[in-house]
Amino acid sequence: MLLQGKAYLCVLLVFISLCTCTPALEAELDYGTFQGSYSARYNLSYWQKIPFAAPPTGQNRFRGPQPPTSIVNGTYDSTQSFDMCPQRTVNGSEDCLYLGLYSRPWSRGQPLRPVVVVFYGGGFIQGSAYFSIPPSGYPVLNVSSSNDLVFVYTNYRVNAFGLLPGKEIAADAMSDLNPGLLDQHAALKWTNKYVSEFGGDPSNVSIWGQSAGAGSVVAQVIAQNGKTSPSLFSKALASSPFWPKTYKYNAPQAQALYDSLANLTGCSGPNSLQCLKTVDVQAIRDASLTIAGSHTYNTSSYTWSPVIDGTFLTQPLSSATAKGQVNVDYGFGMYNLREGENFIPPGFQHTESSGSPPFNSSVKSLTAWLKGYLPGLSDRDRSRVLSLYPARGSAEGLPSYDTTHVRAGLIFRDTVLACPAYWMASAAHKKSYLGEYTIAPAKHASDTIYWNQVNSIQQTDSFIYQGYAGAFASFLETGDPNAHKLTNDSVAGVPELQSENQFVIAQDGFSDVSTAQLTQRCDYWRSVAQKIPI
Repeated sequence: MLLQGKAYLCVLLVFISLCTCTPALEAELDYGTFQGSYSARYNLSYWQKIPFAAPPTGQNRFRGPQPPTSIVNGTYDSTQSFDMCPQRTVNGSEDCLYLGLYSRPWSRGQPLRPVVVVFYGGGFIQGSAYFSIPPSGYPVLNVSSSNDLVFVYTNYRVNAFGLLPGKEIAADAMSDLNPGLLDQHAALKWTNKYVSEFGGDPSNVSIWGQSAGAGSVVAQVIAQNGKTSPSLFSKALASSPFWPKTYKYNAPQAQALYDSLANLTGCSGPNSLQCLKTVDVQAIRDASLTIAGSHTYNTSSYTWSPVIDGTFLTQPLSSATAKGQVNVDYGFGMYNLREGENFIPPGFQHTESSGSPPFNSSVKSLTAWLKGYLPGLSDRDRSRVLSLYPARGSAEGLPSYDTTHVRAGLIFRDTVLACPAYWMASAAHKKSYLGEYTIAPAKHASDTIYWNQVNSIQQTDSFIYQGYAGAFASFLETGDPNAHKLTNDSVAGVPELQSENQFVIAQDGFSDVSTAQLTQRCDYWRSVAQKIPI
């Protein structure tokens, strides 16, 4: 009889366990019910398509996101694909304001988990939030069972559709400056309101992105003078933030973009904005790409970027972070040793001039590029730049260099990628961290191999994978990249930035390296930031 009682108890416990572990795959929101799915192979619950705003079409083109349409015809199938926002030559649809999310299985009644809202990269000209299984970022979740995160991936408008400046936009009641950034903000508000229905904790949200996705993180960190209310996130991880020049919306450089778009689409004239709202999407797509390509290797590598609009973005990054006017408590910035070389003229590698416009490895050619890239600097300023980045010099993780190509790459890296990462992280209200990825080739996006998509190197080089992706996971979970450290005590962790050291990921492991040289260079760039502007 006793044996039968134990057997009965065991069966009962198994039954209860099975009931409590059944994942919740149907989310009932106040505007619809959304059906998700489950991957047994990866042990993931996921929703790939959820509308978070109305389609920005017709008069809503160039307008901030509007509330989503209610789902009235039954349960919405969230296991379908969605299109990217308009980009490239023929890709994308204006009906693109969707997001997806995934996590380990969760049942109602279980504790809520920390949330990570991810913005994609693509130079502010392209990108998509749609994911397949296994999803982007899964290696960070999968690196350790110590971390249990809900990932949200959101679309946002790019190029002219998401970042068109100009006085005409500002003056129109049915249009908004920086609507792509407002898309991201709307996704954050959606997360704050609804993520608990998917097992996420709205009071523990991080934002993360790489390249322009990290630039988007920077934008949200400095939005609204750092006084966004309610607070929509507390932690920010910016991996190589692409943060190019941020002009005021009606500055000559910004207004020229609007005027060019109107000209190229046949919309010039007193009713240009109304024409741009009704012209075929392909006309704007083609013109946007033409404008983006027209500035390569002269004033910038890409053209479309956020502008200072006076409402959402009220001041440049260099100013906001100097004042501590940011929305983040815990900041973690990353940059790659040689990633600036992705964006500079390849002619710098050769003695003979090549490319259009042509460049070569001479100092004269480098100076000419500087005049085009940073036209607001004086000759004296440029001389100071060349002294900070001498013909024979060094950088953190790079003991020495003696080529124009590396020299120019470091200048671009610091002005657009490294200093924005450093400034964003250092301005966080509570704790700050900075890291540099130096494993060859250490170019832009080289580091994503350890944390973006599942691949073999995460098994063959598990030490770097666990130390690097593990630091990300721990930070996103707790705000401290060392709290769930996966490497042993003899291996360097991530130092707080106030120690004047940064975390370096190298081929042979991890170390803490002084930030003195980077600090000196970034302090200079901040001193001339208004002339650039950044």
